[in-house]
Amino acid sequence: MQIWPGEAYPLGATYDGAGTNFAVFSEAAERVELCLLHDDGSETAVELREVDAFVRHAYLPGIMPGQRYGYRVHGPYNPSRGLRCNSAKLLLDPYARAISGEIEWGESVYGYRFGKPDSRNDQDSAPHTMASVVVNPYFDWGDDRPPRTEYHQTILYEAHVKGLTMLHPDLPDELRGSYAALAHPAIIGHLVELGVTALELMPVHQFVNDHRLVDAGMSNYWGYNTIGFFAPHNSYASWGDRGEQVLEFKTAVKALHEAGIEVILDVVYNHTAEGNHLGPTLSFRGLDNQSYYRLADHPKYYMDTTGTGNSLLMRSPHVLQLIMDSLRYWVTEMRVDGFRFDLAATLARQFHEVDRLSSFFDLVQQDPVVSQVKLIAEPWDVGEGGYQVGNFPPLWTEWNGKYRDTVRDMWRGEPQTIAEFAGRLTGSSDLYQDDGRRPLASINFTTCHDGFTLHDLVSYNEKHNDANGEGNRDGESHNRSWNCGAEGPTDDPDVLALRERQMRNFIATLMLSQGVPMLSHGDEFARTQKGNNNAYCQDNELAWVPWPGGPDADGDGDGDGTLLQFTRAMVALRREHPVFRRRRFFHGRPVRGTHDELTDIAWFTPDGEAMTQEDWEAAHAKALTVFLNGEAISEPGTRGERITDDSFLLMFNASAETLDFMVPADHGRQWQVVVDTAREDGVPPGTGAKHGAGEYITLIGRSLTVLQRPA
Repeated sequence: MQIWPGEAYPLGATYDGAGTNFAVFSEAAERVELCLLHDDGSETAVELREVDAFVRHAYLPGIMPGQRYGYRVHGPYNPSRGLRCNSAKLLLDPYARAISGEIEWGESVYGYRFGKPDSRNDQDSAPHTMASVVVNPYFDWGDDRPPRTEYHQTILYEAHVKGLTMLHPDLPDELRGSYAALAHPAIIGHLVELGVTALELMPVHQFVNDHRLVDAGMSNYWGYNTIGFFAPHNSYASWGDRGEQVLEFKTAVKALHEAGIEVILDVVYNHTAEGNHLGPTLSFRGLDNQSYYRLADHPKYYMDTTGTGNSLLMRSPHVLQLIMDSLRYWVTEMRVDGFRFDLAATLARQFHEVDRLSSFFDLVQQDPVVSQVKLIAEPWDVGEGGYQVGNFPPLWTEWNGKYRDTVRDMWRGEPQTIAEFAGRLTGSSDLYQDDGRRPLASINFTTCHDGFTLHDLVSYNEKHNDANGEGNRDGESHNRSWNCGAEGPTDDPDVLALRERQMRNFIATLMLSQGVPMLSHGDEFARTQKGNNNAYCQDNELAWVPWPGGPDADGDGDGDGTLLQFTRAMVALRREHPVFRRRRFFHGRPVRGTHDELTDIAWFTPDGEAMTQEDWEAAHAKALTVFLNGEAISEPGTRGERITDDSFLLMFNASAETLDFMVPADHGRQWQVVVDTAREDGVPPGTGAKHGAGEYITLIGRSLTVLQRPA
């Protein structure tokens, strides 16, 4: 075998058409072996003798795509000093573009065992491991172009690759649960009809099913347990795992782009699958434990602000390089359109405290590639001071947890919620305006993968997580949910009618709010997880989307499709009217140049009177009317023209009682009902009822009505 010196950059295995360059960083290593793995279970070891800035490298002519490989690192093993080199372990390449196989705790995937007997006999041994794969980078993208949908036109749809596609009746069996399924016309057609502009995929970086879950007969379904930051998770590929997963993922992105749908990845750069000091040594720990992880005062242990056992060392230049190289790779080579950063507050912990100006955010800000895509923070972690909603830099948008909590409280009838609800409905200026951000910094959601589904939010007061095997101790206990009068399944028609109305209320509120709305997959079908609010380990029908016409685990849900039709209608209403997706905050002042010089927004009691401070502070207040002035959008169009729209009245009755709402005087003579969640379909067919100024409209308890006045 010929061995040439090769190059120290780029890191990873880089195929150039004639051979492959291998480069790996380790400051702790005394010696590093590249191990080429063969199908008969044997391996060929090549020592990497060339070293530049602690990067060991070599070029091997004739090494082709599909070749599996790993590294063995010879060096000090002293956990009490934070050193964990162990040549008995075959390590994954941190820059591997594909990973083959899976960890089977006790049995080999391919009938042989990678590596040598573990002479150290330490507790973090994984008897069988995965292998890195050399990948062919060439792909015919054709005329692919990123949609580049602006935030004010974006409708996010959070989905799981497998959960979204396993039960669709029109998918071939061999495609279910795969990247290829995302590209199928049945899936893309649904997203297009729904009005989705961006598919936010739960983790697709290669992740690990940890030992505890496997022993319990479960798996890490959600995937927040990353081990390969460049590699698409191999079990979501229908074609194979020797690089086929890369081609299949690219094919899915290309198909979604052709339909005008962006692809956003939920990424987990805050920790890895190696866990705490008792976890397996799979890659980073064995290469250079001190460079990759935040160690505790006693360096045998790890600091953990993620609840997973470890946190990456965000002040390490090698960690920062890894993350930025990974992000750029997914944008330039895999052509994704943005990222949602899991537990992003941990990325800000350059030292111990959260610092939003840490090195990571500086690097993102100046990066000419990463700074140009959508960047969404989950703005909290489990560490001290970790709840940072509203505190991320101006380039970023955020999952707005305060929006979720306030809207839930409003519709379940909590007292003294009206004032904060008004702030969340109008874009959360208290969180984003001071640092120059706009309403579009707020990613609004009422449900997501973590917590109750929309159906369960209105069907359960308590979590029911017994299927997870943790005695119902896991998951959030304070869900701000309300079961509408019965816990779980019921035949009571009044309870069922109220639940359906509440689901319409949540969807309508989401689409009428300033900011960027995000739907959770299956909520448009009233998907249920039977009260499980932490289905991270449920890779089965409990967590998969039950499509109409396909297998349904419980027979519940949106049986006649009315909720789906209502969701489509609300998305269309938002899309057609820019007054619901302003790029600037309301200011509450009269708008000069309009024929009536009304304010851009106004607030009224159900009696049609302007809200006073006393009205805002009243504990019993659970109803209000909002006027949105379509002539006061106050922002230019794409060609500099002045944007105008119809005006709207939003009437919210979150109380249990039927209330009469007066159409406010002096804000328009004639109004037409376009949304009424008291109706089973939620949207009046054809022309809805018309009402004049000073007339009363009756809203039953827990319903909302939208009235429209042409410009």
